[in-house]
Amino acid sequence: MHELSVCEALLREVQRIAAEHEARAVTTIILHIGPLSGVEPELLLQAFPIASAGTLAAAAQLVLQPLPVRVRCRSCGAETEAAANRLVCGACGDYHTELLSGDEMLLARVELDCEAEAPTHV
Repeated sequence: MHELSVCEALLREVQRIAAEHEARAVTTIILHIGPLSGVEPELLLQAFPIASAGTLAAAAQLVLQPLPVRVRCRSCGAETEAAANRLVCGACGDYHTELLSGDEMLLARVELDCEAEAPTHV
């Protein structure tokens, strides 16, 4: 299960951000994940408590937000959404497309508990 390694790498970055802001804890981590990222969201959610144990993010909520698959057609130039297993143009149906998004995993937001009264959003 490589999702544990993904979580560990994610938490290294989150802890770097938390240290930079002198946070006491991480409250929420929001990830954007495309269906072609190679990461199984359910396995990532299962691995997170194991990877985060003993860190500033141990009690954090991991929120996964799906990203759509988007393609650009090389024939008509349209940019449309596509199914992960069918990367055809939504406008003309041509299969000569270029992947624009859907293969990424992005750290979108980290919410921190700092010395201040309200949580800090990064």
